[in-house]
Amino acid sequence: MTVPTRFGRTRLLWALFWALATPCAGCSQKKVHAAAPDAGASAYHVSAGWPALPEGFVLGQVAGVALDSHGHLFVFHRANHPWIDAPGTTVIEAPTLLRLDATTGEVQARLGSGRFVVPHGLRADRSDHLWVTDVGTHEVLELDHEGQVLRGFGVAGQPGDDGAHFNMPTDVAVAADGGFYVSDGYGNARVVRYAPDGSRLGEFGGHGTSPGQFDIPHSIALDPAGRVYVADRGNARIQRFNASGGFIDLWQSDELGRPWALAIAPDGGVFVVDGGDQNPLPPDRGRILRLDGDGHVLEKWSSFGNYAGQIYWGHALAVGGDGTVFVGDVRFGMRVQKFTR
Repeated sequence: MTVPTRFGRTRLLWALFWALATPCAGCSQKKVHAAAPDAGASAYHVSAGWPALPEGFVLGQVAGVALDSHGHLFVFHRANHPWIDAPGTTVIEAPTLLRLDATTGEVQARLGSGRFVVPHGLRADRSDHLWVTDVGTHEVLELDHEGQVLRGFGVAGQPGDDGAHFNMPTDVAVAADGGFYVSDGYGNARVVRYAPDGSRLGEFGGHGTSPGQFDIPHSIALDPAGRVYVADRGNARIQRFNASGGFIDLWQSDELGRPWALAIAPDGGVFVVDGGDQNPLPPDRGRILRLDGDGHVLEKWSSFGNYAGQIYWGHALAVGGDGTVFVGDVRFGMRVQKFTR
């Protein structure tokens, strides 16, 4: 499998990074406006001592986080098989999906053993089913609340760009009616639409920098009105589309940075992780942004680093109904943090 060149770092370079890292406790383009006057004065603080992991337990690269309706936070991680250069092909035998009490951080279940190769995206739908993407097997899976596979999409181990295949899909967004969207992702730079019964409705996007095109659609979410938000990571912007995939607008600015992950709160607020640039060195950003429905930055917090409350390489984001924010760190930090007001 050929991997895009931006991911073609040598293992020697990454080994050096690991050695140096020391984790500590018809369309008009719409630009993001300057920050609101109070942006940056955030009331968010990291929850110290959260999560409460078992003695000796170490998370792998945290690729996905998702909240269900029961107060659980699911964490999708790569255990002892980090994605360092090209995606691996070895099935991870260790549990890759954890269910935590979102309040206490205690681990309630360890799921997903012997199924995934390179865990990536994770979302929970209104039925508390879990939707995951695996960039190693090129699959999208719907799981029940206990991690058992209900439906699968894509052909395991076979990347492709037709209607039956994905090429390293990154994320899933599920609509209120059960229809869903897949950001397909590293290889194909497109979004694929599905009906609730799993039948394919079409796709939009493609490689490029023009409005409606993508360079690594890395994260995808829906707002209460059904609009589709895509974190177009390589192009350092967020693009919005209607439910049928029609381009609406895009948000891009230095203030927004490079969106790696996004989530829509129940009230329609948009939360973004600015992960910064990854080449040639680790990112120089590590911020969480709260935007309004027009892309204005209302609030921002955190910074680059491995100390508590900092973010080294923010990759995943989930927001609760009370505004609590959970962020997964995929490199070096390899952790999930909880931020509350």
